[in-house]
Amino acid sequence: MLDSKTQKKTQGFSLLELMIVIAVTMILAKMAVPRMMTTLNDISLRYVATDLSGLLQSARIQAVRQNSFYSVQPGTLASGTPIYYLSAPTALYALGDTFVPISTAITVHQGPGSGAPNETPFLASLKFVVDPVADAPSFSARGLPCIGANKACAQIPGQGFVIFVSRAVVMGNTPWAAVVVNPSGHIQVWTCDSTGNWVQRD
Repeated sequence: MLDSKTQKKTQGFSLLELMIVIAVTMILAKMAVPRMMTTLNDISLRYVATDLSGLLQSARIQAVRQNSFYSVQPGTLASGTPIYYLSAPTALYALGDTFVPISTAITVHQGPGSGAPNETPFLASLKFVVDPVADAPSFSARGLPCIGANKACAQIPGQGFVIFVSRAVVMGNTPWAAVVVNPSGHIQVWTCDSTGNWVQRD
C-alpha cells in the first residue's frame, strides 16, 4: 500500500499549477510572437530587395557587355504573378527573360512619394537627384543609369533611381527597404528599422 507521500507524488500537477503554467506560457508567447513575426517579415522583405538589386546589377552588366542599354521594368506573368524583368527598354516580357517574382504581400514603388518612414530625409541623405517619376531603371553601354525610350537612353548627370519596397503585415510595424542606383551606377540595398532610421545593407 502506498504511503501518503508517494501517493501525492503520483498525482501530478494540480489544476492551479497547470493554470499558472498556461498563463506564464501565454504571456511569454504574447511577447515573443510579434518580435518573431517582425524578424521574419524583415528577412522576407530583404530577400526581395536583394533579388531586385541583383536584377539591376544584371541589367548593368548586360548593357556593358552588349554595348547597348537595358532596363528593369514591371510586368505580369500569364499566371497573373507580378514581376520585375530584365529586357530592352519598352519591350514586353518574353519567355526566357530574367525576372524576379513579386508576392502579392509586397508593394513596390519607384521614386519619391512611397510613404516610407522618413522618406524625405533619407532621399536627401543620398546626395543625388532621384528620378522623380516611375521611369524604368535603365543602364547605358557605360553602365550608368539612364532613362530608356525607344532606341535612346538619356543620361541625366547627377541623377539616379530609388525603388522602395514594403510588405503587408498582420502584426507589428510595416517593414520597408529601398534599392538605390546612384549616378555612378552602383547599387545599394537599404532597410528601415522600427524607429525610422535607414541603414545601408550592401
